[in-house]
Amino acid sequence: MPRGSAQLTNARREEIIGACKELYKTMSFKEITIKEIASYTSFTRPSIYNYFETKEEIFLAILQKEYELWVEELERVTRENEALTKQQVAKALASSLENRALLLKLMSMNHYDMEANSRMESLVEFKKAYGASLTAVEALLRKFCSDVDSNEFIFNFFPFIYGIYPYAVVTDKQKEAMEKAEIFFEYHSIYGLAYNCALKLLTK
Repeated sequence: MPRGSAQLTNARREEIIGACKELYKTMSFKEITIKEIASYTSFTRPSIYNYFETKEEIFLAILQKEYELWVEELERVTRENEALTKQQVAKALASSLENRALLLKLMSMNHYDMEANSRMESLVEFKKAYGASLTAVEALLRKFCSDVDSNEFIFNFFPFIYGIYPYAVVTDKQKEAMEKAEIFFEYHSIYGLAYNCALKLLTK
């Protein structure tokens, strides 16, 4: 890590992360390189390696931030409400995930690569954010759905949300392939998929 204030270091990391996020809007994970990321920043490619050792580590930092934002929203729901029905809890969970499409995209497509090709220190920081999301969901359930087994809910809901994105966000090419294969498939929104799963788990 280069010398300088923590504030400056964080600002430079944020610039790199922001550039990668912009590229990811129009390019695939495979297409994005450190060179491409550098071209969107004030850094040279070698300078980026002072902050991130691999492309996957940059993406892991994006995923960590997405988890942190999700936790903030869940904690706000828990904090600002005195009582919620199970339907309202399901709606809150679905809405929070609808706001985190990038989180779901990264979870479903490149999670293994990001973890496998990142330094342990980066992976630990990410795992802390992931752990905070488990805690935030557990706190939500404990406050508003005390009769629900939070562990059972989490061990069913979290694996499910890893697969939401490919069902909710479909490219024109994928649609065309489905039509040519004569496969009927009803597409759903992130909100709809998350709500239906959460509600079934809360009311079973």
